[in-house]
This record gives sequence, C-alpha cells and structure tokens, in this order.
Amino acid sequence: MIEYADRYGTPLYVYQLEKVREAAETLRQSLPEPCQLYYSLKANPHPQIADQLATLGVRAEVSSSGELRAATANGQSAADILYTGPGKTLSDMRMAIRAGVRRFSVESMAERSTLANAATDEAEDVDYLVRINTPGVAAEGAGLRMTGVPSQFGIDLDQACALPELFRRTNRLRPLGLHFFPATNVADPTVLAREFELSVETAAVVRSKTGFVPSLIDLGGGFGAPFARPGDLPNYSDLRGNLEATLDRWFPGWRTGSPVIAFESGRHLVGACGTLLTTVLDVKSSGGRTYAVLDAGTHVLGGMSGLGRIMAPAALPYSASGEDVEEGKGSDAAEDPTTLVGPLCTPLDVLNRSALLGPLKAGDVLRIPNTGAYGLTASLLAFLSRPPTTEVVVDGADEVHVRRLEVTATQLKGVER
Repeated sequence: MIEYADRYGTPLYVYQLEKVREAAETLRQSLPEPCQLYYSLKANPHPQIADQLATLGVRAEVSSSGELRAATANGQSAADILYTGPGKTLSDMRMAIRAGVRRFSVESMAERSTLANAATDEAEDVDYLVRINTPGVAAEGAGLRMTGVPSQFGIDLDQACALPELFRRTNRLRPLGLHFFPATNVADPTVLAREFELSVETAAVVRSKTGFVPSLIDLGGGFGAPFARPGDLPNYSDLRGNLEATLDRWFPGWRTGSPVIAFESGRHLVGACGTLLTTVLDVKSSGGRTYAVLDAGTHVLGGMSGLGRIMAPAALPYSASGEDVEEGKGSDAAEDPTTLVGPLCTPLDVLNRSALLGPLKAGDVLRIPNTGAYGLTASLLAFLSRPPTTEVVVDGADEVHVRRLEVTATQLKGVER
C-alpha cells in the first residue's frame, strides 16, 4: 500500500472494494431471510462505495441532501432510498421528493405534518415509517444508545400509541411501517440479538394498541466494527436463527413479506475497507513523554474528539511497509508509549495518548486500519483551512477512483425554504 503514498502523498485514505463485498456477504448470511438491507451513508458517503453496495442489492439510507446526491451519483434509483433523521426541513423533503425519494422515516407528529405538506406541494404520493423510541434498555454493551432513554430520536412508545392519527393515511401520505434503531456499534452478538428482539416485541405492542398493521418493519442496525486499530469484524452468525424465531412468534407472515423486515448498517459494511496512510513529521520528547507529530490529525480522523466531545480515537497504526510488525497486529515492541498527535494548533488534536509502536522517526509512513467508516467526512474538514485529504478507491490491484474534496465559498442571493 506504500505505493499509493508515494503517488499521492499523505494523509491519504485507501478504500478496498473487495472488503466491502466481503462484509456485505457475511452480514447477509447472518440476517433472517428474506430481508432488506440498507447502507447508512453517514458512515462513508463516497459514491463509489455506495455504488458498490447498490450492485449487491443493498439500498441506501440517507439523512441529508448531500448523502442523497452521493447515493444517486452513479444511477441508483431514488425510489429505493430511505430518508431518515430527526430534523428534516420542508425544503429537504421537497428536494428529496423531486429527486424521486418515496420513503421517509418520521420522528414526530409535527414532522409527519411537514412531510404531508411537502408531498402536497410536489403532488406526489409518499410512504412513511414511524420511528419508535423503544422503552427500556435490552442489555448493556451498546456502543451508543439511540433509544430506550430520553432522546431526540423517534417517538416514545406511549406517545405513539396515544396518537392513532399518526398511523392513518392522508391525501398524499401512506403509513408503511415502523422504524427502530436502539443502539450503535454493538460488538456482542447476544446483546444485539436482544436489542432486535425488543424492537420486534415493541412493534407487536404498537400493532395491538393502535390496530396499525405494518407492511415494513425496519429494525435498524447496531452492527459493530473496530475503529482505527487492528481487529476483525464481530461475528454475528448466531443472530439469524435467534431472530427468525422471534419473528415467527410475533409476525409469522414475515417469511412471505407480510411484513417485510429490514436492517441498516454503516460501519460494519465499510469500516474494514479503509486504511489511512499518514507520515511522521516529527518525534520529540516533553516531560518524559514521547510525541510523534503526524500529518493526519482530527481534521482527517476522529474529528469530534478534536472538539473535546468524545475521547480520542486511540488509533493504533503500523508501518506502511509492513516490515517491522506483523500486519494487522500492531506492535508491542515498545516499552514506552508514544502520544500520536496531528499538526493542528490545538492540544485536542490527539489520535492516541499512549500507543506502543516501537521507535518512530520523521518520514515514517504509518497505516491506520479500519478507517473506512466515520473517517474523513466525520472530521474537522475546514479547521485551520487545511486542504482535505485525498481518497483512493481500489479493487484488488486496480485503481478505480481518486478524488479530493474541496471546501469552497459560494455567494448566495437567497435560500430556498
């Protein structure tokens, strides 16, 4: 992989499409059959990655106009896209409907009203899912809870059941089903199975209390992946049998599509495909600690940690040449840890506070694995006005696509509302 650094410089993201295909195939084998699978573009909106997944029958889940453009950039059908998110504006909805989107998730009664107005304005019929905030917590072990706690996501179960009009058809809107997404990045398959089971049981409660019979139940995701350090994707092979039994109990018609069952995944599908190449700019000692200054910082990886909102990503790279450590295993050759920092003018620009890497020197090129999800576009792209990182998409030995995002200023006379 060092040849790409020689050709395009660093920092540099390299995405391997063969790993996307492998992750998608393995995940499908772990899910009930039949089901639909959506790719959450927030993990990585690169059009080549979205297109690769579309060719595998994975639909797109988007939550912005930019993600919608990325999902349809290579001819994907907007009619297969699910548009989600807790803060969709009338303009967002109208734009998406004009682009061909016909399936939305709504997260409040007010948002349903906005969607009704958008559908009327565009004179198009639109389907929608009602996102439910499942009560309680299925089990510990979720990377980040999305529901089961007070949340901006979805409608609390008791509130939804007290709003029968939420599930009634209007002039242009048709209630299609229910949407759940209780947690993200759940590595433990037993915990994830229980999360899905709780969502299925909650869907049955909605059906019982409102009389609404869903045609589609989107159980969301939560499929985990290691981030910015060596490691394999979690194995969810036991999930299929357990979840099929739960669906048979509560929705026995699911095997013939009544209802259709859907899942979503972002990081699990694309996390392993990405490698970030970065060059050591300087190595220095301060207060008894060793610091390695890299050309990749929080403007390239782990951007939210640069705002002090989450912990540093604890990135664990290894040599781009692969000569000094076994590939994918990191290095334990060092007795003294090294703090990996980026080039930005903030003490929060830290990628790892205590990495055991062995001796480093200026000019070394390091590989940070498992950075295909929540990498570049989840970073502080515009901070200090540094040029965005180049991205290379490869398929085996073939170089498929090379690009670099640009941050530009556009003078506006007015904004559509």
